[in-house]
Amino acid sequence: MIRGSGIARRSPVSELLGASGPVAKALPGYEERPGQLEMANIVLRALNKGEHAVVEAGTGTGKSLAYLVPIIYSGKTVIVSTANKALQEQLIRKDIPFLQQ
Repeated sequence: MIRGSGIARRSPVSELLGASGPVAKALPGYEERPGQLEMANIVLRALNKGEHAVVEAGTGTGKSLAYLVPIIYSGKTVIVSTANKALQEQLIRKDIPFLQQ
């Protein structure tokens, strides 16, 4: 959600990651996650403003999609640094190809 002038509206990434969005339709059992939406909006805002964002989120938040969706939506080139090779493999072999579809 984006708030401004007293009116709340859904952001583009909230629509993409929301309960009735394309990600939900493509993933059986998908559930909208408020923390994921909040993180995605923070990432999108940082990308749009050319700023840095540091976000901490717990297990099960959906962090990978929360940063990949706004990155893809923005059309910008970014560097993603992961803690281990397993997550790199997940991003390259699963998450990015899924979102490209």
